[in-house]
Amino acid sequence: MAGALFLDRDGVLNVKPPEGGYVTALQELVVLPGVPAALGALRAAVPGLRIAVVTNQRGVARGRMTADDLDAIHAHLRGELAAAGGDVDRIEVCTHEGGCDCRKPGVGLFRRALDAWPDVDPAACALVGDSASDLVAGRRMGVRTYLVGERTRRLAEAGVARAQGAAPDDEAETLADLVADGRLIAWLRDGVVVAPRSAATGAPA
Repeated sequence: MAGALFLDRDGVLNVKPPEGGYVTALQELVVLPGVPAALGALRAAVPGLRIAVVTNQRGVARGRMTADDLDAIHAHLRGELAAAGGDVDRIEVCTHEGGCDCRKPGVGLFRRALDAWPDVDPAACALVGDSASDLVAGRRMGVRTYLVGERTRRLAEAGVARAQGAAPDDEAETLADLVADGRLIAWLRDGVVVAPRSAATGAPA
């Protein structure tokens, strides 16, 4: 069975807008440093890996942008990622205000991707997110979860997730860090859990 990587968008692939805000136009999308190269490295290290972005974007339901605006933003994002060999296979989006099964921590976005990939085993998959809702959704799907973001935010989000029985399996500052020290590659390629490495010594932290 194949594996897959599920990625939240804001705060994982691109700079997260201020709380309560949305990326509503192309000029507001700022891809985080190292992300395209990191995804390119994953593609090279894990042949056949499927990659899906799973993102809540209720700014559409709130009238902050249109579905066409969102499609244009995602087309631009895909182009930036692909330029470094880090293309994604699918972008699954929930544009609803709520009351659906797809808005995370619901799992509808994950199920859409898995319906298209019947050979993918959730137990061989990973999720990288920056919020408690990502972690809870990942736990419900039975995938390995990684929390990224600056330390203060990670502590807060991990605490919320832990209260719901969904503590992250691992965490780091960025997606690029998870790829650079081999942790994410080891899991997606071999199903092996690797401890983070100290930046100072190169030894397990």
